[in-house]
Amino acid sequence: FFFQAEDGIRDIGVTGVQTCALPIFILFLFVSFILINKSEAQFTKQDSIVVKALYSEALSTAQAYNDLYFLCKKIGHRIAGSEAADKAILWGDSVMKSIPADNVFLMPVKVPKWKRGKKEYAAIHVGKKKTEIPLRALGGSVGTNGTLKAEVIEVKDFDDLKAKADQVKGKIVFINKAFDPAIINTGSAYGNTSPIRTNGASEVAKYGAVGCIIRSLTSADDKFPHTGAMRYKDDVAKIPAAALSSLDAHFLHDALQSNKKVLFEMRMECERFDSVMQSNVIGEIKGSIYPEKIIVVGGHLDSWDVGEGAHDDGTGIVQSMEVLRIMKATGYKPACTVRAVLYINEEFGNDGGETYAKIAKENGWEHVAAIESDGGGFTPKGFSCDAQDGQVEWAKSLMPFFEPYNLYSFKRGWSGVDIGPLKNGSTMLFALMVDGQRYFDFHHTDNDRFENVNKRELELGAASMASLVYFIDQKVQKESAQK
Repeated sequence: FFFQAEDGIRDIGVTGVQTCALPIFILFLFVSFILINKSEAQFTKQDSIVVKALYSEALSTAQAYNDLYFLCKKIGHRIAGSEAADKAILWGDSVMKSIPADNVFLMPVKVPKWKRGKKEYAAIHVGKKKTEIPLRALGGSVGTNGTLKAEVIEVKDFDDLKAKADQVKGKIVFINKAFDPAIINTGSAYGNTSPIRTNGASEVAKYGAVGCIIRSLTSADDKFPHTGAMRYKDDVAKIPAAALSSLDAHFLHDALQSNKKVLFEMRMECERFDSVMQSNVIGEIKGSIYPEKIIVVGGHLDSWDVGEGAHDDGTGIVQSMEVLRIMKATGYKPACTVRAVLYINEEFGNDGGETYAKIAKENGWEHVAAIESDGGGFTPKGFSCDAQDGQVEWAKSLMPFFEPYNLYSFKRGWSGVDIGPLKNGSTMLFALMVDGQRYFDFHHTDNDRFENVNKRELELGAASMASLVYFIDQKVQKESAQK
């Protein structure tokens, strides 16, 4: 009988057990044996040895952290369609070849091209007092065609907008909807507020507004405005849309409460161009027994055009490549093909994920599982699984093994934008779950920089992903042997 410990599997014997306690001890062994055999995942000493080696390699070499440094500091932010994104594609190709992956190739993807232009300008006018503030155009917004200056009206949400519809014409609408602080899952809080960014400009344009400004989608009180994708509806005017920092949103709200006329001034020179061709970057270790069966790990290579794209999603990119590297370094030869995919343009329409899934279907690629890291490089907590009931139960059965590595959450849930198009009823989709309480402090801002990523947390995430790949690979082997 074995129990799982951080340094491996340890034997438990009956030596030294007092005679009077022996029947209880035997009963304990019997019950434990039944419970273990009821679990779909039956752990062996070899499992412990392999996973320990994967973690040790990830935590001992600093390779993922060094890769992230280069991506952030030497290339920087890399919005899809940009020259920086081209450089990131070549860099990803080079890193995977240096691992060395058994096969590295580029997959052409058509992506949109949008440029922010010169630095945005904004000011709040209250009476004769003018206060300049930072501003970030939302991704895809039209420019202001010079300087736009108009009276401001504040609304809480789209329902409040409808109630004030007769007051909107000719004004800039300020949608001041904050994260709900009572929602523990910050991703859920983000989801509740994201429609104001995505649809806000078109919603206010219905009533004759000339501009739209929103409170940044964050739980933090700071001076960093958050950008992010928005879209226009076909049947309404395209008006400029931008985000204010949370602190400036407080300031504007207070100014509007003063019963004085408040004007907002903004200047943005953003512009949309024709789509261009870029690429997903793909590297893989060929399966030693079932090369036709594929396990994917991945994240998105593009970022927004502010900051350095460190947490979103530089960390996911380097963790995915690190899965290949540590498997090679430890000598583990997977039975299935393990493939790392660096998707292009998740932020602006998921073209990389959609293209990969389309080509996979056309080529008849058999994906056993896909794992995505796109929650930032924070402390890993476990994995959420989008799959059939039996597959989710199998994932849950891994939790006892991972507990010594401080992964406690294995449950049904969201997997990720990039791998979502692979959902077909049989492929298991996983998302690396991390402690995301601080993620939206950095998300889509100038503050999303290399310095705000913790080295050890980043490496623990990579090791966790590699270990899940190992167990999926073992699952395939066991199931194939039973057939």
